[in-house]
Amino acid sequence: MTLAVAAAPIRRWRSPSALPGFGLSLGFAVFYLSLIVLIPLAALIIRPWSLGWSGFYDVMTSPRVAAALRLSFGGAAIGAGINTVFGLAIAWVLVRYRFPGKALLDALVDLPFALPTAVAGIALSALYAQNGWLGAPLAALGLKVAYTPLGVIVALTFIGLPFVVRTLQPVLADLGREHEEAAATLGATRLQAFLHVVMPALTPALVTGAALAFARAVGEYGSVVFIAGNLPMKSEIAPLLIIIKLEEFDYAGAAAIGVIMLAASFVILLLLNLLQNWAAKR
Repeated sequence: MTLAVAAAPIRRWRSPSALPGFGLSLGFAVFYLSLIVLIPLAALIIRPWSLGWSGFYDVMTSPRVAAALRLSFGGAAIGAGINTVFGLAIAWVLVRYRFPGKALLDALVDLPFALPTAVAGIALSALYAQNGWLGAPLAALGLKVAYTPLGVIVALTFIGLPFVVRTLQPVLADLGREHEEAAATLGATRLQAFLHVVMPALTPALVTGAALAFARAVGEYGSVVFIAGNLPMKSEIAPLLIIIKLEEFDYAGAAAIGVIMLAASFVILLLLNLLQNWAAKR
């Protein structure tokens, strides 16, 4: 009896698992992560140091590189902000309402996932060019989209939308309307119920979707290169500048730009994750 009681906690601790033991699973996870992520990133970080610190600093402070990084990160941030607002509206409509064509609208959200980025860039360029369906009326109003930084923002917004919508949809579906109805019985208006009941529950998912959209947009190349115009110091993005340096056989310079993008992306995503954890605790 005593042995059976003593062995019970051990059996509960060693509960059956579909995967191998902790040691083997952890070792395989670390090996796979190192092979796919850590080793390539380490090679990227080591490569620019052939330039020396002064050479790396010259690349980092180059006006052309600074302008390209500013456009890539600034455009990605603006696109993620736009998708945060309109992605929430689209997810809300898809979850809370029933209407004809809902399945078609739901499928259209995934179109940026399925569409090759080069095809998306060509389509956006044709659409927003000065003789395009949308570009012509906008040009008549004095607003030029294609081959400008505004076109970059349009492309980055296009490819980031599904991340916000698909992150919010399951959270909204699980949330239900009970809490809103309870708030209404206590005298809260619809706006008050949305701001004080719904939004706190959606904030972690909203931040996650925005972070995913931002991360996807920072490194985007195919859909941007056709609509950007690619003018140095004006509409040239950082990934394109990396390609240009690779074509010039400046591998260390290309890796230096990649390290700068990696460091900036890591810091921004770390801050977003900390914000998400803070919102979840609240």
